[in-house]
Amino acid sequence: MTLLFLAVVIAGGLIQLWLGARQRAFVRAHRDQVPEAFQGAIVAVDHRNAADYTVAKLALGRWDIALSAALLLAWTLGGGIDLLSSALAGFGLPPLLAGVGLLLGIGLITDLLSLPLEAVATFRVEAQFGFNRQTPALFIRDRVVGWLLMLVLGAPLAAGLIYLLERGGSLWWLWAWLLWSAFSLSLVWIYPRFIAPLFNRFEELPDDALRTRLEALLERCGFTSRGLQVMDGSRRSNHGNAYFTGFGRNRRIVLFDTLIESLDPAEIEAVLAHELGHYKLAHVKQRMALSLGLSLLGFAVLGWLSAQPWFHLALGVSLPSPASTLALFALAAPPFMLWMMPLAALWSRRHEYEADSFASEYTDTNDLISALVKMFRENATTLTPDPLYARFYYSHPTAVDRIAALRALDG
Repeated sequence: MTLLFLAVVIAGGLIQLWLGARQRAFVRAHRDQVPEAFQGAIVAVDHRNAADYTVAKLALGRWDIALSAALLLAWTLGGGIDLLSSALAGFGLPPLLAGVGLLLGIGLITDLLSLPLEAVATFRVEAQFGFNRQTPALFIRDRVVGWLLMLVLGAPLAAGLIYLLERGGSLWWLWAWLLWSAFSLSLVWIYPRFIAPLFNRFEELPDDALRTRLEALLERCGFTSRGLQVMDGSRRSNHGNAYFTGFGRNRRIVLFDTLIESLDPAEIEAVLAHELGHYKLAHVKQRMALSLGLSLLGFAVLGWLSAQPWFHLALGVSLPSPASTLALFALAAPPFMLWMMPLAALWSRRHEYEADSFASEYTDTNDLISALVKMFRENATTLTPDPLYARFYYSHPTAVDRIAALRALDG
C-alpha cells in the first residue's frame, strides 16, 4: 500500500507537469495567430496577452503541484500526522477535542504553507496582467475570515464525524455520510445569505431598465428568484462572471459588477439565460446528486479501510485514532480521484453546451456569442489551448468549440 500510494502521488504529479508543459508549448506556438473564428473580434495584442497570462499561470502552477505533493507526503509518510497528534496530546486535551484539533490543525497549517504561492498569484501574476484589485489588507482579512469559518463550521462537523467513527458501530460510515450530506446541503442553503456577504457586498440590481428586462426573461423561463443581485467583484479583481447559488427560498442570481460594466443589456440577458439553463435543465441537481453519491462511496470505502490494520501503518501513522483515520483518508483520496477528472470535465462541458442551447431558445444567439467573445477577451482566456490539456481539465468547452457550436445552433 505504501508503494502504491507513493506511485499514485508521483504519477499524478508527473502527468500534471507533462500536461502543463504541453499546454505551455501549444499556447506559445499559437501566440501570434488569432484563430480564424475570432479574427476581427479579438485583436492580436489581446490574443498575445491571453497567451502570456496562461503561460505565467502555468509556470506558477508547477510550484503548486510540487508543493501539494510535498505537503501530502510530509503529512502521511513523513509522519506529520503523528507529530501533530503527539503535540496535541501533550496539552492533555480530551480525545475528542484533540481529534478536532488534529483535523483543523492540518487544514490550517496546510493553508498557511500555501499562502506564499497564493500571494504571488494575486500580487504578481494577476497584478502583472491588470486583474488584481485586492490590497494586502483585504487579502489577509479574507484569509482570517476563512479560518474563522473553518473553526465555526468545521469544528462541529469534525467532532460529529469523530464521534460517529468511534461509537457508531459497524455502520458508522453510513451515519457519517448522512451527517456530511446534511452539512453540505445546509452549507449550500446558508451560503448566499450568511457566508458570501462576509466577503463581498451584494445589492439589488440598480438599473431599472436592465432589471425589468431580466425579470421578463425570468418570467419567460418560468423561474422565480429572491432577486437579481450585483456583487462587488471589482473589489478584488477585474475578472467578470455571473453565477446561480443556493436553493429553495435562498436562491440567488448574482452578476459581477465588472460583467455589467463590460456587456450591454442584451448580452447580459443572454449570459443570464445560460445560467438559468443550468437550473432549468437540472444540472445543479445532477451535480449535487453525483457529489452525494460519490461521498457515499467514499465513506463506504473509508468504513472498510478503518478496520484494516495496515491502512494507518502503510501511510505513516503509528498512533491510530478516529481523527487520524479521517485525516488520512481526506489526504490520500484526492490523488486517486485525479484520474476521474477527465470524465468530470467531459460531463461539465456537455452541461455547458446544453445551457448554451437553452439560452439560444430564449435570447438571440448572436448576443450570447458577442458576450462570450467579450468575456474571453476581458478575462484573457486563451483561444488556443492544447487539445489534450483541455480534455483533461476544462470544465467549459474551448472558446473555438463553444462559438462554433453556438453558430451551428443559429443556423
